[in-house]
Amino acid sequence: MSDVDIERLGGLIERWLPTQRWFAGKGREASLSVTELAELPAAHPVTIWAVVVDYADGEAETYQLPLVTRAEPTPNLDHVLLGTLDGEDGPVWLYDALHDKEVTPAWLAGMQHDTTTGAVRFVRYTDSPDDIPASEPSLVLTGEQSNTSMVFGDVAIMKVFRRLHPGINPDIEVQAALTKLGARHVPRLLGAVEADLDGQASSLAMLGEFMTTATDGWELAKASVRDLMAEADLHAEEAGGDFAGEAERLGEAVASVHADLATAFGTREASADELAERAEAMDGRLKRALEIVPALGEVAPALAAAYDAVRGLNDAVTVQRIHGDLHLGQALRTVTRWVLIDFEGEPMAAMQSRREFDSPLRDVAGMLRSFEYAGFHRVIDTGFEPQLSYRAGEWSTRNREAFLTGYASASGADPRAHGVLLRAFEADKAVYEAVYEARNRPNWLPIPLASLNRLANDGGTAT
Repeated sequence: MSDVDIERLGGLIERWLPTQRWFAGKGREASLSVTELAELPAAHPVTIWAVVVDYADGEAETYQLPLVTRAEPTPNLDHVLLGTLDGEDGPVWLYDALHDKEVTPAWLAGMQHDTTTGAVRFVRYTDSPDDIPASEPSLVLTGEQSNTSMVFGDVAIMKVFRRLHPGINPDIEVQAALTKLGARHVPRLLGAVEADLDGQASSLAMLGEFMTTATDGWELAKASVRDLMAEADLHAEEAGGDFAGEAERLGEAVASVHADLATAFGTREASADELAERAEAMDGRLKRALEIVPALGEVAPALAAAYDAVRGLNDAVTVQRIHGDLHLGQALRTVTRWVLIDFEGEPMAAMQSRREFDSPLRDVAGMLRSFEYAGFHRVIDTGFEPQLSYRAGEWSTRNREAFLTGYASASGADPRAHGVLLRAFEADKAVYEAVYEARNRPNWLPIPLASLNRLANDGGTAT
């Protein structure tokens, strides 16, 4: 599309971007510019564009937008139509290329052959080109907020990063290292796509092994809670859908991934200054949260004391690369094992900070919070009816303990022996949840508030 009217194209993109879930600048005053990165050989002309959005407040973001040009309207792509432009032989229709099954194999063909097209490089990470299913059709997955993912023939999954950042994406960096190690509890990385932006390589996409027939841990946990709630008088360990065995195996898997990450990237001991900085950051997040969730005022002094205790830790605290955003939805149960996915880190964090070493207990705390949410998700609509709330708490406690037991068994280090740090991490996560729920789902706010009350009063983790 080298002869395209850039001004008209920019106008189409400017109107279309705010309609997309992955665009973060909705409602902000901005101007944009577009730069062509590459034209891909495909069944229809495909161009990958970099779209720089300059906001009125001085901030800027870069987005990736692959577009396919069609000579005729294509009804099955109407939901991703940007508009029309004048072509040499008449009007042409522009669509988001990632939804066009006739052109998406071009990405896999590029990785299969390690090709370079324009400013875009396709990289194969597997020894065998046949591991990349370039002849399989694609299916776009729904539900993602910040990226676009598609499955190719139940063999591979490609995640395309919509918002671009300088440097290699942590998800690619981590999975490449763990694939090289032969790690059992992560998908194999098959390929990646990158381009030079402002003189630095930036990740555009990654292709990984697709976990056929896998179910994510959140759905499995919810099914277990549903089974328990359907029984009138059984305890969590007596219900047919008892999840504790899976929770324990998941703990073992997380410990194994942490060990692999330590092997791949190393470890070190955190300094006293680093611990003080972490405590200060937690305390700052709590103070900001109080402005949004005044109900936190009842527990704020105890939580501040919990954070302050981190400053006084005498034992060495080992830090390393971690997952960074671990919860049940990031764990897939296959027929043979648990697998962890999405190593991008906390979506709202700066990209460089996602690579920083941290305590594995932060991941453990994230999973404990996820079990709490799974246990209580069905009592939201009942107004926390006492009997159902009791059973939800029983389920949560049983599975949190099983997860910790599995982690301790596989790692040789029981997270419960580090109560000060684990308590602080869990409280910090629950404070974040309270802010999120207050802004987005007020009826869910009682879940993190109840957890914070327990953490404040018990002086330990909510297990």
